[in-house]
Amino acid sequence: MPLVRVDIHRNPDPTFAKRVGEHIYAALRSCIDVPEHDNFQILTEHDAQHFVYDPQYLGIQRSDGVVFIQITISEGRSVEKKQLLFKTIAESLHTHLAVRLEDVFINLMEVKKENWSFGNGIAQYVI
Repeated sequence: MPLVRVDIHRNPDPTFAKRVGEHIYAALRSCIDVPEHDNFQILTEHDAQHFVYDPQYLGIQRSDGVVFIQITISEGRSVEKKQLLFKTIAESLHTHLAVRLEDVFINLMEVKKENWSFGNGIAQYVI
């Protein structure tokens, strides 16, 4: 049920954004029990004038390698599961793709299950 949006600076590696998405999906599966095949992502690359961020907000030193991740999920996960998800995503991107931990920016949005339609104009999660 997650919808993942990833925004990055244009990357010379054409596979980079997709690989970021793969690591996010693996973390969603392992940390918050997202089922197999429940993988919906929008991966977007931007030029410098369309990619704005503060390089030191909250004392975190960000670079042009910042990765913005917005995840919309159904509500109900514990704070501990969300914290594990954030940590797992950041560490996976750092370990496998050399993304600096400081450059992993995650926004989690929770919605009620009735707010999803996966096709056919039907709210599949409404019982």
